[in-house]
Amino acid sequence: MVKLSASNSLDSLVDLACRDGVDIRPTLLRVLTDLYVQKPIHGAEEETQFVELALGLIDAVDAQTRAAVAASLSAYAAAPAAVLRKLAAAPSAGPRVRGEPARNDLIALFFSANPDERRLILTNLDVASEAPPRRPAPVAGELVRRLEGAALKRDQGEFIRVLERALGVSRALAEVITRDNSGEPIVVAAKAIGIKADVLQRILLFLNPVIGQSAQRIYELARLYDELRPGAVDRMLAIWRTTTPRRTVHAPVYWNDERAPPRPASTPPSQRPVAENNTRPSARIKGT
Repeated sequence: MVKLSASNSLDSLVDLACRDGVDIRPTLLRVLTDLYVQKPIHGAEEETQFVELALGLIDAVDAQTRAAVAASLSAYAAAPAAVLRKLAAAPSAGPRVRGEPARNDLIALFFSANPDERRLILTNLDVASEAPPRRPAPVAGELVRRLEGAALKRDQGEFIRVLERALGVSRALAEVITRDNSGEPIVVAAKAIGIKADVLQRILLFLNPVIGQSAQRIYELARLYDELRPGAVDRMLAIWRTTTPRRTVHAPVYWNDERAPPRPASTPPSQRPVAENNTRPSARIKGT
């Protein structure tokens, strides 16, 4: 994969941070720092990239964020001196407890980004972090066949249920991955599971009509699949497995993609409202 220079990465990340008038530069700085300190040793290129990104963001974030970043780096033996000096010179709000929110920040950042930004995040995830130990592929061939079969039938509900088991993630996250209209999460999932490139292309063609109707999008996702490094995939999967995203309200693409809950046995048929007996599946709202 061709690495972006530090200056290009900074420009792209700042553009992402300021998009739509929502300043998420504090989130970016916390996430990048969290990833950086998880790797004990960095090469010259990695350190240069982090230093330039951090120095470009420190002045633009609030005192609490600077304090949280300073606390993280102060406990890290290889913290860059230039970043520490700039943090020390900036006004401080005092120490802040560092914990799991950075993982949720990264998940929110990834799923709110556009395709180019998602690619950049995956690149930085690979550069700035040390991949967790490789695990055997968590799925058997039968689960892969079930995933492909559900996609070919355009059965998103079944795909979500199988993907949840295959990845070892929450049902809510499996649903977000499946229903994403850009496709990068499915590519990351496929790489983590060990789905072959030709199978992934068939899944992309049928699972989500927004993706399947664009030959260019499928080509770009196939290229991303080839470029993804194992470290970035493993790191994202590890974060997915320990993070539960906020569940979003949505309308299913297909009216029967989720099984209806069973009716209470205590309600006699004669006492059911008339409107219930007249309800038709086609009346359900369609959408993405």
